Amino acid sequence: MSGIRVRTRKDLRSQRRRRPPRCLGHLTVAPLWPMHNANLGTLLRTCDAVGACLAVPRLPWVPEALAKGNTLRKGACVHWVRPLDWLARREERVLGVELAEEAIRLADLPMAREPTVVVLGHESTGIPGEALDLLDAVVEIPMIGTGASLNVAVAGSLVLYKLAGFS
Repeated sequence: MSGIRVRTRKDLRSQRRRRPPRCLGHLTVAPLWPMHNANLGTLLRTCDAVGACLAVPRLPWVPEALAKGNTLRKGACVHWVRPLDWLARREERVLGVELAEEAIRLADLPMAREPTVVVLGHESTGIPGEALDLLDAVVEIPMIGTGASLNVAVAGSLVLYKLAGFS
């Protein structure tokens, strides 16, 4: 054995929060044009891990998708929004995850030092043109495979971890 000590469940429990955080207003991930309901529960789990909030559109199927995909034992910070109206009112820094010429590579994205919103588009069509005008910057996740993009849950999780300073 190499001397590496694996932490027990008791060790991990003692280091975690006892209650879910209220809205900290520092990081918010916004899958505003979701395509697959499973991604919303996955993103909610990532939000809990990094202390972020989730902003979701008021679509009829979204509450059920969140309830079904939410494996957290306690509540999470969820904001119900009308996408374009909500984006237009943001005073925080607004980053979109999109393929664009002037995009910041994920590896070059610094930790968030100010309140930041991460906007995720539709998995097939991306962020709509009218929403692109409301972004302060765009983040790109480079890929060498044959796929055009990662799914929304994976892309959002990667960007949140980077902004939270965990990677």
